[in-house]
Parts: sequence; C-alpha cells; structure tokens
Amino acid sequence: MVSFRLGGEDGVAIEAAKWARALGRLGWTVRTVAGAGPVDTVLPGLAMHAAEPPTRTEVDGALADADLVIVENLCSLPLNRRAAALLAAACAGRPTLLHHHDLPWQRPHLAHLPPPPDDKAWAHVTINELSRTQLATRGITATTVYNAFEPDPVPGDGTRVRAALGVRDSTPLLLQPTRALARKNIAGAINLAEAVDATYWLLGPAEDGYGPELERLVARARCRVVLGVPVGGCSIADAYAACSAVLLPSFWEGFGNPSVESATYRRPLAIGRYPVATELAAFGFDWFDADDPAPLAHWLDDPDAHLLARNHEVAAQHFNLGDLPARLSGVLRRIPGL
Repeated sequence: MVSFRLGGEDGVAIEAAKWARALGRLGWTVRTVAGAGPVDTVLPGLAMHAAEPPTRTEVDGALADADLVIVENLCSLPLNRRAAALLAAACAGRPTLLHHHDLPWQRPHLAHLPPPPDDKAWAHVTINELSRTQLATRGITATTVYNAFEPDPVPGDGTRVRAALGVRDSTPLLLQPTRALARKNIAGAINLAEAVDATYWLLGPAEDGYGPELERLVARARCRVVLGVPVGGCSIADAYAACSAVLLPSFWEGFGNPSVESATYRRPLAIGRYPVATELAAFGFDWFDADDPAPLAHWLDDPDAHLLARNHEVAAQHFNLGDLPARLSGVLRRIPGL
C-alpha cells in the first residue's frame, strides 16, 4: 500500500488503514510505503511536494515482493507529479489497484491537469459515484467502494472532554472534526455557531498555509472558539461524545467522513452543499443545512431521537465496515494476474 503519507488522521490515511484491516481478514499481509508517517518503508521522495522523487531503484525495492500494489491517492491527486509518474512506471504491467480519493479537476487550481494513469493490469476504485462517472468520461473504468464505518463504535468520554475544554454541560458544543483548510469553510462553521449561541470546536490543525486566515476568523468570532485537542488528550470517540452536534460545512469533500461517522456516534449533522454530500444524502440521511441555522437551533432546544436512529440505520445498512472485505474481494477478482 503506497501513498504520500499513511498512519495519520487525514481521510486517506484513515480509509487506507480500514482497507488494510479488511485485506488482512481476506488473508493478505499488508506492507505500507509512504513519504511520511509510521509506515513499514519510508521513502521521503513520495511525500507531498517533495523536492525530489525517490529513485526508481528505491521504488522497485519497496515493491519487490508485492503480489498487489494499492496506490492510495498518490497517482490521483497531482501533489508530487514526478513521484506519481515514477510509481506508475514501476507498476506498469503488474497487478495494481488505484484507490482514488480525489481527482485533479475536483480542485480548481489543478483542473488543467490530466486524469490518472491507466494500464490493462490495473483496477480503479473511487469513493463516490461522481468520481466514477467523471473517470468514465475520460476513458477509465472504475468501481465505487464507499468509505466504510464501524456502525456501533465504542462510546467516548464526553464528560471528561467537556471539563477539559471548560464547556458546561448546558452549553451547546458544535464539533468540526476536520483540519482547517479553505475548502472546509471555517467561516461558515463559526457563523453557524454564532447563530445558535454555541461554542465552536475545530479539532484539526491548519494546513496548506491556512493558519493566518484561521487566526483572523477566530479573532473576529462572536462565539467562543476552541482549537485542537484539550490537555489530557482526546480520541475521536471522546470528541463525538462531548459535542451536541457535528459540523461539516465544506465547499468540497471527496467523501467527508463526518457525514457518516456522525450517524454512527448518534450525533446530528449540519452539512454543506458539496456535490458528494448530495450523493450520500440520497441514501436517506436526515441532515441539517449548514447555511440555515434555525432548524438546528430548534433541534438543540428539543432533540429528536428518531432522527438519530434513522441516520444510524442508514449508516449501518449502506456504509458498514463489516461489509468491506466482501466488497474488496469483488474488486480484486477483476484484477488480471491475481
């Protein structure tokens, strides 16, 4: 399994880890190769925006004993084009699965770049139907395998986390469990928290130079803003247990894990109108519009357990982690040479 980085808390790394566990249940031994992260083989030249790619000898050595190579987004999103080209050349003619979380034209500043590479020995998997159909128009056949989730995760310790954050039990706490990036619409999240008189909690750090803008938004906020993990630590389960509702007001997500994750932890969600959100909503989720605070404010004043139960049922039926091994097995059967 090869990527820019693995083993962390970004969406690609989280889903790659789920795939690794599912492949283990199918009898595979999985080794990880990445430019950064706690992986089996670190090749710094694979990292996003690395100054120099790895050598072909290094890549061939890292892949030498592999029966199958799974490329997690490295050949999908052109954040290290020389490394992607080198990896594609190394995988030419050998069983390879490209797992596409993002595609170039889905980011405005990358829209002019070509589609991912293809080869007769490869299979392609997308995490949504939108990407699958977009690849099809460019001559690449793919299968959609949606991100998968444990339907009944172990609950976290919300009481401890609220105490660590200094948020009273009576105070609405709105959690945005993402990093801070322009496309995550931090301003919209703060506006929503202000409108419902809540504390806003952004769990992840600023990336891609967004730090100064985040500081500006926090300074102007008319609600309390909490940034990052509290003293004493906090798991994602703890964060969901502590919050009153979840925010995902993004302009764009390849999937947006909190969309389903919030349902598994039985928390309401206010979501942005990004294209894949519309695709996921069609499964039957009952979400709030991040641009319309009144319905969420009403729910916070008078919570409806039936909404949470419906969303949980949809997540368990359509995005169940227990179904992932079978879904991957179906994809692997279509890869020549396996």
